[in-house]
Amino acid sequence: MKPPFDAIGEKLATAISDATEVLFEVTAVEPVSGGCIHNALALEGEMAGEAHKYFAKVNEVDRAPMFAAEADGLEALRAAGAIVVPQVVTHGKDDDHSWLVLQWFDLGPLDEHSAANLGVALAEQHRKPQQRFGWARDNFIGASPQANGWSDDWLAFWREKRLVAQLRLAAKNRLPSKMIDRGERLAADCGAFFGNYAPEKSLLHGDLWNGNAAAIEGATPAVFDPAVYVGDREADVAMTELFGGFPVDFLAAYRAAWALDDGYRVRREFYNLYHVLNHANLFTGGYVRQAGQAIERLLSEIG
Repeated sequence: MKPPFDAIGEKLATAISDATEVLFEVTAVEPVSGGCIHNALALEGEMAGEAHKYFAKVNEVDRAPMFAAEADGLEALRAAGAIVVPQVVTHGKDDDHSWLVLQWFDLGPLDEHSAANLGVALAEQHRKPQQRFGWARDNFIGASPQANGWSDDWLAFWREKRLVAQLRLAAKNRLPSKMIDRGERLAADCGAFFGNYAPEKSLLHGDLWNGNAAAIEGATPAVFDPAVYVGDREADVAMTELFGGFPVDFLAAYRAAWALDDGYRVRREFYNLYHVLNHANLFTGGYVRQAGQAIERLLSEIG
């Protein structure tokens, strides 16, 4: 979808005005980088005689649930108060489009200082007390649905809502049956990775790869595009290591703030398998091979 920017700009300006109860008059709408799923736009204009700028995502009307889930996740992270996230201005839809409008941030790459600050802030977020594992609503991991609900059993939640869910999707997508069969065996036996380890209930970003974190205003870190739920903090930390891109200062600062259990090395790959399988389901190619190899390595750890 490539809507005319002037028309969509006026539509978004009306949505902003309605949400803020202050007239926003748009003066410029420009495309910006913002991922592969939605159209990302910078909106500039005037509000009560002052210049304002917003970040907006726009897509077809059937993508509205994605924007509603993202807004919910951002608001949960913002309420936790540990890490800076963009404020949700408004989200909605009409007969043709859906949208999400956020506070504008001037983003820069994480350096050693902002990365270390992010490590400390993430540990703080993970320490915020939570009642149960899971989340009140389903959301999305990338373009894939992510089922949630509440649970008192972390391993059962992860097995069914994360690992088995991706294996079922892999079967629907006709990915290699051997990989799926071996993955099902892993799901059945994965309790071996936990032993005496009892995960804390932590509020997770849920999709914390390096493209979803940046620096604003010098050394202040910010995160965005979450797939929020309550789970084992190791799942968040593990994803920061999956694709690389985080300065080493991030993990060092996190570990200094809250040390990781000795079993994290193996569980890191176990948790990241979810994301590799999701990429295999979305993009196939080398991710399918990567998922199969990870499953075999994990099974060899079980013996």
